[in-house]
Amino acid sequence: MTDPSDDARALRRGLRAVARAAAGLLLGALTAVMEIMLLAAAALLMAYALAFSRGQRAVPRVVADGARRLTELERRRLALLGESGAAEYGPLRALAYLVLRVPVGLLGGVILGLIAYGVGIGAELAVSWWITGDYLDGIRPAWWIVLYTAIAGAVLLFLAVQGLVGVAALERAVARRCLGPSPLAEYERRIAQLSVTRAEVVDAVDDERRRIERDLHDGVQQRLVALGMLIGRARRAGDQEKASDLLRQAHEESQRALEDLREVTWRVYPAALDGEGLRAALESVAERSAVPVAIGYDVPGRPPHAVETAAYFVVCEAVTNAAKHSGARRVRVEVAGSGTMIGVRIEDDGTGGADPSGGGLAGLARRVAALDGTFAVHSPPGGPTVITAELPCG
Repeated sequence: MTDPSDDARALRRGLRAVARAAAGLLLGALTAVMEIMLLAAAALLMAYALAFSRGQRAVPRVVADGARRLTELERRRLALLGESGAAEYGPLRALAYLVLRVPVGLLGGVILGLIAYGVGIGAELAVSWWITGDYLDGIRPAWWIVLYTAIAGAVLLFLAVQGLVGVAALERAVARRCLGPSPLAEYERRIAQLSVTRAEVVDAVDDERRRIERDLHDGVQQRLVALGMLIGRARRAGDQEKASDLLRQAHEESQRALEDLREVTWRVYPAALDGEGLRAALESVAERSAVPVAIGYDVPGRPPHAVETAAYFVVCEAVTNAAKHSGARRVRVEVAGSGTMIGVRIEDDGTGGADPSGGGLAGLARRVAALDGTFAVHSPPGGPTVITAELPCG
């Protein structure tokens, strides 16, 4: 059975996505009008340039600058539609993109206009039926007329929304085709990226092994050496009272060694992450932290195992650094996402100055990069320190 709160959050996310898409398409219709004017002027200027440039294909500077500015405006608008990929284009590709997207933008504007017109007619009809009594077009609100109108309106609204979804997808496809890198360049970039991340994963594993070795050597091993010395002194003690005191100290030392060993094993991999999931593992981090940690968790369902593991270690390392090095009095952890992306944000009120190239943070960056995620550290002197990670789930 699904949690009603998860359903409500999913509904809110869906409504926000629809509102962003509608705003993006409305802006696209407005920019399409600007682009028509630019293209009309560009056609005249380029015809003039071709006529007087002895056959050389030169794009006038004013046309190139206008095309670049409008294309950059379109790229910012496309972020509302969920498109934020890399772009590689010159003046000719920018002009080609504007030529192709103008009809798409106008189509989106037409669909939005039809939706607005339909909503207005529906509201006017409802007002005439049940408020003013004027009966629009002399149509009285018989039950079968109301039912027919409601069904027809729902079908038309569904078709219009599907049209908006199709226009948004077409906007993204045109942008990728005209502005994105070529398939060969994309494959080469991806191969280079995978080669780098594979090497970074190997380095991260080696760093983790060295850290575990240090924890065992400097913590658990020293405790066990002290424990052995206490037991040896107790065996050689001639006084029963002194032997009992040494055994008591040995027992306390064994408890501390056990706590250190549990801490090391917990940092290697928390058992709660497999059993109860990321939320329970993060709550355990908060309970074991030396500073108060507030956890905000808004992730529907359970993310993939690799994403959970990376998110956990990002939070664990950030909280540990805040407690040990920053002098923070409180830490706020936010984990939110959808089915495609998990965002992690850790903020503390410490002194700041964290070094992103340090061993722990650099290892986290490599771990996140191995999942094609992004990792960032903002820690000005005086604080606050904010660590963010974006982890794709697909």
